[in-house]
Amino acid sequence: MNALPTVLFFVVNTAVVCVIAGLWYYATPKFWEVGYMPTQPGGGFNHQIHAGQLGMDCRYCHTNVETSWHANVPAVKTCYGCHAEGKLKIAGGSDAASDLHRSKTQFIRDAYEADKSIEWRNVHVVPDYANFPHNAHVNAGVSCYSCHGQIEGMPVVAQAEPLSMGWCLDCHRNAEENLVPKDKVTDLWWVENEWFAKPVEERQHEGKTPEQLRAMLMRDPPDHCSACHF
Repeated sequence: MNALPTVLFFVVNTAVVCVIAGLWYYATPKFWEVGYMPTQPGGGFNHQIHAGQLGMDCRYCHTNVETSWHANVPAVKTCYGCHAEGKLKIAGGSDAASDLHRSKTQFIRDAYEADKSIEWRNVHVVPDYANFPHNAHVNAGVSCYSCHGQIEGMPVVAQAEPLSMGWCLDCHRNAEENLVPKDKVTDLWWVENEWFAKPVEERQHEGKTPEQLRAMLMRDPPDHCSACHF
């Protein structure tokens, strides 16, 4: 019985440590939200084909990303511009491939003819109590790659980063590591393979180093509460 208090002390404290460690790892956006991949309407939107193989710039669809807080999804008429009946053909493709493409994109023509929007499901959702201005970040030199990952290689978009407060603060406090030249913000292949592939001290584009890119900002990225919660 004399040993019981000592044994209980170690058992209870070990259990407490395990519970804290479990919550620290599992009850976080990094565990629950990274990899989130909702089912999209119709045939979905294949970024690997559009942005990757066809080389479409992000801003062709997300037209307001440089001027608005919200990175808008395209209107049906934008999609219909390419996917109208008989307008887009697969170069060198078989009849079967053309028929498959036509069936996968039929929901676009149906929505256009019915004058209805396509109810795309949001993948990257910031809580209502936080604000993320896309225009401020894009114009500062934050690449789409930093938050959304290598979109050009995703047949179906999945959340690549936790988007948690700690993750955001790490970026704000180490701006030199995360900024890219402003003219390369939407060139995700270059950002991943030419810029971020190098150590920070070796990065340079048209004479600009990461330190100089940060110096070009109007102010350092804020890390106080009111910057995002107001």
